[in-house]
Amino acid sequence: MHEESENILDVNDVEVVYGKSVLALCGLSLKVGKGSVVALLGANGAGKSTALKAITNVLALEDGAIRSGTINYLGVATSSFAPDQLVKRGMFHVMEGRRIFGDLTVEENLKVASFAVSGRGASAVSLKDSFDVVYGYFPRLYERRNGLAGYLSGGEQQMLAIGRALVAQPKLILLDEPSLGLAPKLVEEIFSIIARINGEQGVSMLLVEQNASMAFSVAHHGYIMESGKVVLSGPTKNLVSNPEVRELYLGVHGDSAGGRRSYRRQKAEVL
Repeated sequence: MHEESENILDVNDVEVVYGKSVLALCGLSLKVGKGSVVALLGANGAGKSTALKAITNVLALEDGAIRSGTINYLGVATSSFAPDQLVKRGMFHVMEGRRIFGDLTVEENLKVASFAVSGRGASAVSLKDSFDVVYGYFPRLYERRNGLAGYLSGGEQQMLAIGRALVAQPKLILLDEPSLGLAPKLVEEIFSIIARINGEQGVSMLLVEQNASMAFSVAHHGYIMESGKVVLSGPTKNLVSNPEVRELYLGVHGDSAGGRRSYRRQKAEVL
């Protein structure tokens, strides 16, 4: 009999290649506990976005493929499901760059996401409730609900992208660079809402982010990637007190010499 895992997501020793030759992930392993927020950090090119695409089975759109390893969501291998089936099972990927439908209104964008709950017994009333939840977190979207999404500001478009995820009634949201291109005040607002969604809705999250300070402010656990693999991980409280993390990711300089160092030779766990 299958024993239910405490994790909603288990990524085990995954290798990803592009074009059958370019190795993008080399033995990536990470876990997301049910109801937790996990931050995935690293420099540009470390493989963070590739990790999310591997989890949601969209690599083939970019000539990528999982060469080895396993990814389990809710205890079942994701390889068994097409991307749209994973969405219907409660996994939603908020991709880098928002990816909203600019020629549709705000409310039409939200309606598009409702396909994810079709077949799950969702009624018109429950969908209205989902819209109300979105508008409760993002009042500006309610004000702009009948306007074209393409005319929203960058921050409002990010709110809409997260709102679409909520309409899909997710169990796990993958967020790719939600702070990208936004003013600091908007970044703080969006991360505050991310924390509220996790706390109030119980939605698990895997958060890819360059802004380590903001990511650590909402995450319970963190992973740091270099060259397609995890080189450091641990509870957020341990990572933020690590001198190397503080210097390289939080801009807090210690007594050591400058220059960007690598974690490759360090242990993969912060105890």
